[in-house]
Amino acid sequence: MEEQAIDDAALVRETLAGHQSSFQLLVERHEARVFALLRHYVKNPVELEDLAQETFLKAFKRLDSFEGQASFYTWIYRIAVNTALDHLKKKSRSPIASTDDPEVLADPQQVDARICAPHAALEREEIARATQAALAKLPEIFRTVLILREFEDMAYQDMADLLGISIGTIESRLYRARARFKAALLELHPEYGEFADDE
Repeated sequence: MEEQAIDDAALVRETLAGHQSSFQLLVERHEARVFALLRHYVKNPVELEDLAQETFLKAFKRLDSFEGQASFYTWIYRIAVNTALDHLKKKSRSPIASTDDPEVLADPQQVDARICAPHAALEREEIARATQAALAKLPEIFRTVLILREFEDMAYQDMADLLGISIGTIESRLYRARARFKAALLELHPEYGEFADDE
C-alpha cells in the first residue's frame, strides 16, 4: 500500500538514484495505457509488444531528461507516440488504427446501454471495426489528436505538451479530425449517419 502512495516523480528520482525496482513500478503503473495507445497504430501483437518495450527502454535511458513540469504519464505518452510514428515511417506504410477491445473504441455510455442486449457483443465489434476503418483513412496529424482526446481522454494541455504544439492548434486539428472522421465513417457505413449527426 505504501508503494502505491509514492508519486511518479518520486519513483523517477529513486530510479535515477540506482533503484531499478522503482522503474519497474513505473512500468507497471503505465503499461496498460501505453499498450492501449499503441494498439491504435499497430495491430500485430508482436509489433505491439516490441513498440511497448522500446518505449519503456527509451524512457529508462532518457529518464534524466524528465523535468517534472508535465506529468510522467504525458512524458511517456510522447515517447510512445513518437516511437509508433517512427516505426510506421520505417515500414513505409500508413498508420493503421487497431484494437481488439471494442470498449476502448466505443462510447462507454453506449456500451452500458447495450450491455444487456442479446447482440451487444456483435454490435460493439461492428462499432470497433467501423471506427478502426475510419481512423485508418485519416492523415496521421488528425488521427493522433483524435486518438489522444477521444480514446485516451487526454486533456488539451497534456496533448499540447505531448505534441509540442499550442492548444489553439490542438483545437483546430481536433475540429478538422472529427469532421474527417465522420466523413470517412459515413463513406464506409452510410447507415451510421444518424449517430454521426447526433454527436
